[in-house]
Amino acid sequence: MSHRHIGNAKKILISLGLPRAQQNERSALCLLALLDLKPRRKWAQIENPLMGITPILDWIRDNYKKSYAPNTRETVRRQTMHQFVEAGIVLYNPDKPDRPVNSPSAVYQIEPVTLALLRSFDTPQWHDNLTAYLAERQTLAARYAQERKQNRVPVQIAPGREITLSPGQHSELIRAIIQDFGARFVPGGVLIYAGDTGEKWGYFDAVELSKLGVDVDAHGKMPDVVLYYPERNWLLLIESVTSHGPVDGKRHAELSRLFAGSRAALVYVTAFPNRATMSRYLGEIAWETEVWVADAPSHLIHFNGVRFLGPYAPTLSYG
Repeated sequence: MSHRHIGNAKKILISLGLPRAQQNERSALCLLALLDLKPRRKWAQIENPLMGITPILDWIRDNYKKSYAPNTRETVRRQTMHQFVEAGIVLYNPDKPDRPVNSPSAVYQIEPVTLALLRSFDTPQWHDNLTAYLAERQTLAARYAQERKQNRVPVQIAPGREITLSPGQHSELIRAIIQDFGARFVPGGVLIYAGDTGEKWGYFDAVELSKLGVDVDAHGKMPDVVLYYPERNWLLLIESVTSHGPVDGKRHAELSRLFAGSRAALVYVTAFPNRATMSRYLGEIAWETEVWVADAPSHLIHFNGVRFLGPYAPTLSYG
């Protein structure tokens, strides 16, 4: 594929300081899609439509005859769009900044100042405009980063200590687990881990977990929240269910293996935002586990066994 717009888009990405890994045909085509720059159009005619990953790939196929497999979407998101956003040339969800990170409705849009710059490409004003643009980039990128930060979900993990998670229902439930469930059922508890939809580790005190006999590497599939209850020497492994499943028999076994070295007794908990969500998963929840529902925070539902909340001997059935 050798259309001049693709070659020019690559040169533009180099000029804008994108990393070498984004100076390729895939990224160039994504840039053209976000500008709606079809083969016969001129740079002065570019626009900045809102586009999701799938519409971008469809646009590329329809206009530049380049087809990407469906499983390429994640590569485009992680290896092109993420860097475009970080560079400040593309906005993420400008129509709804608090849209969850993993929402299928996520959209991207060329940032307005970048749009104005690119409309001058292939004109005598390009060089001067590029110089002025790059001089302001650091300040502009920092401003957009601050705007993204303002939309994050604050979570108090200890008196006077706060972390933030990516926006969305999943993070809201994680906040409820830490602040509501923890206060009621794990008094004096210590937060060890809190996952984030936007980052591998939202919060992780690997040192404290190691003291309890558990060392987890990057390949370990952690539960959404891990709380330590020093008074009873319990380690609570909590799954936050907004879109994925609860602690079922398979997940129970996975967590048992991952935390096999724990010197604290293990307690398995599934958390739901409401009872309507819980009702969809009742047939999957493993026995000898606990269920907590955020819209009824003072109650626990215990699935069988002789204890209300507590660990179980590994010889008992996992469901």
